Amino acid sequence: MNNNNVKLVELNAENWYECCVLDLSKEQTDFIEPNAISIAQSKFEPTLKPYAIYFEENIVGFLMFNSVTEELDGYWVYRIMVDKHFQGKGIGKAATELMISEVAKLPNAKKIVVGYHPENKGAHYLYASLGFIDNGDRFGKEMAVIRYINE
Repeated sequence: MNNNNVKLVELNAENWYECCVLDLSKEQTDFIEPNAISIAQSKFEPTLKPYAIYFEENIVGFLMFNSVTEELDGYWVYRIMVDKHFQGKGIGKAATELMISEVAKLPNAKKIVVGYHPENKGAHYLYASLGFIDNGDRFGKEMAVIRYINE
């Protein structure tokens, strides 16, 4: 699948509700907060940037990252999810690549960091395939992996 079918659109009045009703598979619901919670959080933390993930003309996923650096001196990814009906098509990977391009435009962008539960195998394979490295950083129950951005 090529990236041309996948695009990121900033969350807006037209697409936020569809993001709230996207579904995860049963195994994933233990690992990821509902999108509605992430969207609410973005209203109180204005540096968080929520996006709808489109595949062709359908909203199939949601992602959110922080536009200011945090721990490990990196920009943190808060959420990436793809609806269970659209998983396994490379959409998550394509959307993550698009997000990396967005984050790379931010000031002093050297690192992107994402935290996830060590048992979340889908996240593990996705981030490893995109060059995220585990340096052993841990925050509570989550492991944090880092993608270095070429300067």
